[in-house]
Amino acid sequence: MTETTTRAAGVRAGEPNAHGYRTYSLGEFTFSRDEYFAHVTWPTGSHVMSIDGFLRATQRDVAWQFFYGVVNFDDVVGTINHYGNVDLFAGTFNDAYRRAEVDHLENFPHEEIFATFVAMLDDWTNAGFDPFASPEETGTPWGDKAGSNTAAVSRKRVTAQRMVGVPGDEPLRSDATHPINRMFADVDQSEPEIHAEPGFEDEVAAFNLFAYLSRSDVTWNPSVVSVCKDSLYCPTTEEYILPIVHGNDRVEWFVQLSDQIEWEVADKESGSRRARVVMRPGDVAAMPADIRHQGYAPKRSMLLVWENGSPELPQMIAEGRAPTYPVEM
Repeated sequence: MTETTTRAAGVRAGEPNAHGYRTYSLGEFTFSRDEYFAHVTWPTGSHVMSIDGFLRATQRDVAWQFFYGVVNFDDVVGTINHYGNVDLFAGTFNDAYRRAEVDHLENFPHEEIFATFVAMLDDWTNAGFDPFASPEETGTPWGDKAGSNTAAVSRKRVTAQRMVGVPGDEPLRSDATHPINRMFADVDQSEPEIHAEPGFEDEVAAFNLFAYLSRSDVTWNPSVVSVCKDSLYCPTTEEYILPIVHGNDRVEWFVQLSDQIEWEVADKESGSRRARVVMRPGDVAAMPADIRHQGYAPKRSMLLVWENGSPELPQMIAEGRAPTYPVEM
């Protein structure tokens, strides 16, 4: 492969192949795509994924800055966030790959792997396909290279510093930028009235969370809408299948706000099934720190993900100073 530097310093990318897509190298990993598939190779093995699933997973890994813990693209390939550096792995959480000794893991500075994933996502996403949208709301990723959709793949995740709608923080959504989603046409759009004491106008704020979520143009993207120290409210709208399998490094609380999500829960290390959880409006569940989970939403639904964002938690759990479960029953 003849390598060139594209879009970002340090990104190792080849010349376009017969289908018009560049091949990317990261350490001893190589990523290439054709009309239908993403191909990942490493010194001891190789793997293939449908390109739609690969792009949807890469989109979230990039938008989330590698998120909390493990982002499994499927049961073979994924990343582990160490908050400053990131592991890229193949087969690390797959018993069969480990037993066959074909698993592989490399660690990279955050900036290096992030720049490569951003460049690859932009190059491999054709015009009309939005990896953040539900299948019914986007075009297809198939075929030879045909344009790009940089605006879609470069969306910024909402990360409020205090709360959306507070002066100087993330803005509320409007018809001009975020029309109401087709699935939420019946959601009440009225906003609460605020009567603050004089002098406290910039300290008191409120917004209609259901109305805010009804205007979401992405799926399976928990954005931060309110912050209280390490307590983060991260609501999201879900439709179809969560494109990644999330391996926790801390406990996550889920509050089902509307409709239904079915969760497949497995052991984080081996992938063996541990539970199936069906959540309906008003249900609350906690995902422990030693599991992986993937959600299935037959209709677009609203979910509140409550995160403890403390950077100390993963080490505390690894050393046994904090439990992997949320509460002693």
